Amino acid sequence: MTVVFQRPRGLTDVVTHYCPGCTHGIIHRLVAEVLDELELTDSTVGIAPVGCSVFAYNYFNCDMIQASHGRAPAVATGVKRATPESIVFTYQGDGDLASIGTAEIVHAAHRGEKITVIFVNNAIYGMTGGQMAPTSLIGQRTTTSPYGRKEDQAGQPIRMSEMLATIDGAKFIARVAVDKPARVIQARKAIRQAFLCQKLGLGFAMVEVLSTCPTNWGMSPIESLAWLEEQMIPYYPLAELKVPEEVK
Repeated sequence: MTVVFQRPRGLTDVVTHYCPGCTHGIIHRLVAEVLDELELTDSTVGIAPVGCSVFAYNYFNCDMIQASHGRAPAVATGVKRATPESIVFTYQGDGDLASIGTAEIVHAAHRGEKITVIFVNNAIYGMTGGQMAPTSLIGQRTTTSPYGRKEDQAGQPIRMSEMLATIDGAKFIARVAVDKPARVIQARKAIRQAFLCQKLGLGFAMVEVLSTCPTNWGMSPIESLAWLEEQMIPYYPLAELKVPEEVK
């Protein structure tokens, strides 16, 4: 019998803890598929900080290190510099990367660290209780903005990809989504390009993945997919913001 679909070798054979409708599982699979395809799984080290991704070490079939909240790029920098032959990636949420870890991600990009960042943006703090994140949209209700985010109090949501794309050390920056099959295919392509960027030694690479959080958004899985398309994508447009010629 010909096998046409199976679990990637880069994923362990366990059931994930994610909530129904959460798209972390899709993103995990895409990362694992790319590592397998590029034959990088055995030489990869992943960094998982605090947040919904904290248990990623249970799911990725490669070496994993847990980092303090926001510090994954700093840990990844140390691992990559100590073992430059390794492929090193961080897997971070928006509360982690765009809030407590802003300095780490900006300076890792500025230094041109040869790491790959998978940035999962669901516009809210997930694991810690559904608080407003730097990426929460204007008017979005969270546990810390029950009447909706107000611009005069919290400012506009931060667009991390656009900001990092202005930095010379950042070589690959893209924003994708995983709410539809066609977009999942595009997300896989971008993740592959980001790891290839590191494999070729070009510099810092980041893929921002727009994701859902049905539990903290207070929606059904189907409603959350619609909300992502109708509310998030207009503010966070899908795009390849910076792509080196070598990985096109």
